[in-house]
Amino acid sequence: MIGFALFSMFFGAGNVIFPPYLGLVSGPEWILGFVCYYIADIGLALAALFALLDRGGAEQLMSDLGPVPANILMTAIVLCIGPMLAIPRTGATTFELSIQPLLPGVNPVVFSLIYFGLVLALCIQESAVVDIVGKFLTPALFVGLLALIVVGVVKPLGPVAPVAAAENVPGEGIISGYQTMDVLATLVFGYIVLKSAEEKGYTGEKARKKIVASAGLVAALGLLVVYMGLSYLGATASTFYDPGINRSALVLNIVGRLLGRTGLAIFALVVGLACVTTAVGLTSAAAAYFEGLFRGRLSYKTLVILICACSALFANFGLDQIIAIAAPVLGIVYPPTLVLILLAFFRKWLPEKGIHRMAALGALLVSLMEAAEGFGLPMAFLHRLPLSSLGFGWILPAAFFGVLGALFFKSKEYDPIDPDSPTN
Repeated sequence: MIGFALFSMFFGAGNVIFPPYLGLVSGPEWILGFVCYYIADIGLALAALFALLDRGGAEQLMSDLGPVPANILMTAIVLCIGPMLAIPRTGATTFELSIQPLLPGVNPVVFSLIYFGLVLALCIQESAVVDIVGKFLTPALFVGLLALIVVGVVKPLGPVAPVAAAENVPGEGIISGYQTMDVLATLVFGYIVLKSAEEKGYTGEKARKKIVASAGLVAALGLLVVYMGLSYLGATASTFYDPGINRSALVLNIVGRLLGRTGLAIFALVVGLACVTTAVGLTSAAAAYFEGLFRGRLSYKTLVILICACSALFANFGLDQIIAIAAPVLGIVYPPTLVLILLAFFRKWLPEKGIHRMAALGALLVSLMEAAEGFGLPMAFLHRLPLSSLGFGWILPAAFFGVLGALFFKSKEYDPIDPDSPTN
């Protein structure tokens, strides 16, 4: 049961758009692209979950940065999985995958107002309908996609293109994995999984680690089947569609070719409803976080209204534009977050806060320079860093800055059990 809950947490309806497009641009190298995508998405998300298990929660994980930097990074994460990127993406996905195929004459602005009005009503009412529908929709979406994959394997759309359209298939896979935002979502929703394990009687540390590992295996296997199958479907469409095709249009074309008009209508309906439940969960989580951050000066209901209003505005940018905006933002937020996740596993041997702070700073500096390069500033030296072609050029600078932190900010009185001890 915990494994299914974890699967539902990772498997958002919006994630359906990434593997097919990755398969399309990877062509004959689609397996390599998929492996990189899977590691950057599910592999790192499970690592984040175990880091939370070791540290006791996201706040404890971030605490090594110090109060102000921790709040800044956590706020950036919540904005990414909230009103800036993930929530608007659910609206744009619903419009492009559900509304346009069935009701092509609907105005996108009108739809976004109706969509986020519904999300607002469900969040404020805290309706149990969302939980009930969500429990039904995830299995329905999974079964539907499984049927699509089986049909696509038995009767492929066509031959795989002989040459990959992407110049850097591993890098494309890793960026796509980042775009799912599952690692960031784990930091916000991960406590639900940990709490569920405790409620089912797994209170000891070893017992909790064992059940979370087993649940992670269940979720990982389910996602392996879905994401690998969708990547293959995209690869079989690589001779029919140009890489410039809209991601949602690619998915709709694949579904239409394999399942026909009726299958397309059912798929569109299930994806649309699943996006609503995802948006409600993200909106509630973001509003609860900001209510705590502002110490109640802004009420939960006020924050829900603001989040829905911002999301409605950004949703009108369109799915591909939201993904394009997300790339540099996630490129900045992910590296320092991943540093904290990785260091959490070595915290008993690296207790000094200086290591965590400086390593995160080193990763952040590289990610900021990479973002600046994307806007035209010359940063050619970044490409000489090890693993830069895979999107992990920040690892060596993070390690170097971590060593500096150990040398110059060593605290002999630091208490690794209680990071907030006055002696620190």
